[in-house]
Order: sequence, then C-alpha cells, then structure tokens
Amino acid sequence: MEKKYLTTDKGRITYRTFCPPQTSAHGKHDGWLVFLPGLSADHRLFERQTEHFAQSWNCLVWDPPAHGESRPFGLDFTMGNLAEYLHQILKKEGIARCVLIGQSFGGYVAQAFISRYSGVASGFVSIDSAPLVRQYYSKAERWLLKHTYGFYMCFPWKLLIKSGAYSCAETRYGRELMRATMQSYGKKEYCRLAAAGYRILSEQLSGETHAPDCPVLLICGKKDRQITNIYSRKWAAEARLQVHWVEGAGHNANTDRPDIVNDLIETFLAALPSHQSPPR
Repeated sequence: MEKKYLTTDKGRITYRTFCPPQTSAHGKHDGWLVFLPGLSADHRLFERQTEHFAQSWNCLVWDPPAHGESRPFGLDFTMGNLAEYLHQILKKEGIARCVLIGQSFGGYVAQAFISRYSGVASGFVSIDSAPLVRQYYSKAERWLLKHTYGFYMCFPWKLLIKSGAYSCAETRYGRELMRATMQSYGKKEYCRLAAAGYRILSEQLSGETHAPDCPVLLICGKKDRQITNIYSRKWAAEARLQVHWVEGAGHNANTDRPDIVNDLIETFLAALPSHQSPPR
C-alpha cells in the first residue's frame, strides 16, 4: 500500500494505491478498481475489499475531500469538482481505464465522473447508492437536501453517532467502523460535512447527468433503512437493471457482508467485455 496526495486550491486529497504481488503474470489481473466511499466515510469503508482484490487487481481508494485524512479542505466544492479531482488523480497515476465502485454518495460521484469523462470507466458498481437523475426525486426531497444542517445539529452528539452507526450497518464490525469514522469528526464538523454533501447532491440534481455508458452492477443491503433502498428499486425498473439484494446487510452492505459483495463484484468483473491494460 502506498499513501499518495493530490494538492488542489481547496486543500490536499489523500488516496491510497494497492497493487498485486509482482510474482507471475499468470493468474494476475492488471486492471484498476477505484473505490469511492460514501458521505462522511473514508478509505476504511473499503478495507475488506482492498484486502481481497489487491491480490489480483490494482486498487485505488481515496479519502474524499474534507473526509478522513483529506482535511482540512474547503466545503465550497461541487459534484463537478469531485469528478475533476478524481480525474486528476487517475491521470497522475496513469490510469486510462478503470472500474468505479462507489458506496452511497460515492456512487453519485462515480456517476458524475462517468457523465463528464465518457469512456474512462469500463464498469460501474453501485453499492447502496441511487441514480443521479432528477426525475427520481420530488421537489420536496430536493428542498430537504438543502436544509439538513439544523436538523442534524438538533441531535445530541452521542445520539447522532449511535443513530448513524445503527442506520448504516447491521453487523458489529460495520457499526464499530461507522462509529469510529463519525468520532473522528467533531459534531459541528460532521454536521457541516453532511449538510455540504446533501447540498452538493441537490445542486447536481438541478443539472443534467447522463446515464452510465458502461456495464452497471447494483448492490443493495436487504436491510438498508435509508431511502436509497427505494431508489434502487426505481433505478432497476427504469434502466432495466437487476438489483442484487444482500441478506443481513444494511446501508453499508460491503462492510456487513463483504464475502457476498466481493463475490458479486468478482462475477461482474469476469463478465466485462474487455480487460484494461496496466499503466505504463
């Protein structure tokens, strides 16, 4: 694992790369998987995935701007900025093609990237995320996305942490990881970050985002209590995609049932029409 950085005018972004052991070309895949954590989460969200896939794939996972070790970072960025930052990182690493794997808000970032940089993603895995298309959301929902800071601040910090952990995960590992992630912020920082993320999403929904121009895999925890559960059903019906429901998993399905999620991703990767070439 290598920790690396991208410096921007709003702050420094930290990301990590994981590469397979350089032993033999046989049985080793040279493609890239890019993992995009959800709102408030950092690279730890995908540790069960990077441990698994780094044996045969090159993997990259970032701490999104204003998250984890990508702090301090100004909160006045847009979804377009996030797509641009990711593109700069891929360019810096010499990654011309990759599979994007986004959880929740990370799935929105992936869709914004695919819409803006057509042809870079050879596949997209959505984990407990939703379509980045305005037609799926009511005016009331888009309005609420812009007014969440006061709502979050009304809750005592300990209750907010407990609620966040239990609403996102069903397993002890998943909940402890979410709790530790939230505790890495102070209450005001967390609430401002969450509010900024929802605002960014609302602003993006006011514009136009094109449907992914690559194969798509939809994964959703069967016990996902968040509204993405409903949107996943609508997305699948509208785009004629299949949702793979993960038993015993909540909103962070990849932390609750990494074995099942990893198998689903493996099957998806094996079915992609072409392999990527390694960066030179």
